[in-house]
Amino acid sequence: MATRGPVRVAVLGCGVVGTEVVRLLVQQAEDLAARVGAPLELVGVAVRDTSTPRGAAVDPELLTTDAEGLVDRADVVVEVMGGVEPARALILRAIERGAAVVTANKELLGKDGPTLYAAADAAGTDLYFEAAVAGAIPIVRPVRESLAGDRITRVLGIVNGTTNYVLDQMATSGQGLQEAVRQAQELGFAEADPTADVEGYDAAAKAAILASLAFHTRVSAADVHREGIMNLTADDVARAATTGHVLKLLAIAERSGDGVVVRVHPALLPQWHPLASVRGSFNAVFVEAEAAGELMFYGRGAGGTPTASAVLGDVVTVARNKVIGGKGPIESRYAELPVRGVAEAVTRYQVELRVRDLPGVLAQVWQVVADHGVSIETVRQSRAEVYGDHADLLVVTHAATDEALSATVADLQDLPVVVKILSVLRVEGV
Repeated sequence: MATRGPVRVAVLGCGVVGTEVVRLLVQQAEDLAARVGAPLELVGVAVRDTSTPRGAAVDPELLTTDAEGLVDRADVVVEVMGGVEPARALILRAIERGAAVVTANKELLGKDGPTLYAAADAAGTDLYFEAAVAGAIPIVRPVRESLAGDRITRVLGIVNGTTNYVLDQMATSGQGLQEAVRQAQELGFAEADPTADVEGYDAAAKAAILASLAFHTRVSAADVHREGIMNLTADDVARAATTGHVLKLLAIAERSGDGVVVRVHPALLPQWHPLASVRGSFNAVFVEAEAAGELMFYGRGAGGTPTASAVLGDVVTVARNKVIGGKGPIESRYAELPVRGVAEAVTRYQVELRVRDLPGVLAQVWQVVADHGVSIETVRQSRAEVYGDHADLLVVTHAATDEALSATVADLQDLPVVVKILSVLRVEGV
């Protein structure tokens, strides 16, 4: 391996992740140099305010508010500032200069990844983003490189640690959703404003990135059907256990006919499914491929140190490429599959109905379901008690398109014998 002078590294952002990246670059300098084939020289850290205390891990002499000037002095730019702007402009500036870029910015990649991929390809430089999906879990590189010779059919993942922690607490302690969210905030698993997590925006951005890699097709966050967890109740979570399921917020990307469907929503998983055992703030991604079969990647999906681990792995790779004069894989979008709406997704529904306790009710429910080409797997009274002349029914369908199942629920609501639709949840992983 040919070596040359130090590889100059600039870090944009010095929050929780940025601080850990700087600490690891300094503390592991000798090991990193041996892996790269040349020393890594940290030339600066761009921040908004240099007077903010950063702790002992960050030398104040490295701090600067001149992010553009810092980018212009670097061979490798690490972007951990987050948000769309000015991160996008700075990344594009780095790429245009021929610097390699490592980013953890799932929001930017989910919204405008193609612009960055195209720029890196045109400039002949690297753009790596392992830390943008599932923190320390190595999932981007296996999907982009290790499975490049296979045909992925489905990616099913728990990619947001906040919502997984919240749902896990609701299941194990009986907490309500708001109480569980507050506890997640107190423990540092959720932001002061948890909207991006609980409404599914964070998971949707990650789903778009995974879908783009898995299916060689450009998918943006706007293409992802998104539902959060805010409408879930403690009853929904408790009922899942009684039917042998666990309730999770899932990111799903799958082939559907000649296209791709990408969606994020709460779903019931059978308790035997590997993802059902993912607890607390952990993440996991389950990949199904034609030759490799079923693969699962599991670990910590957030936090400064785990995310910094993924960032540093990318830094070593792109810096080594700088040393030997090569580059990593470019964006693969040869397939250009159409991205379909959620209506074409094939899934199953679990519907809880409050109905009038009259003869022939089941027959009417069955007929509505059959009219939409849907079949029922099970139907039962979900609780022992009867509410006067009302009873609750739990209906689980066989697989059908989301469009047919949604239309079925709408027509069930219009039945005179149906008092109320209590809950509608998808069932996945079967």
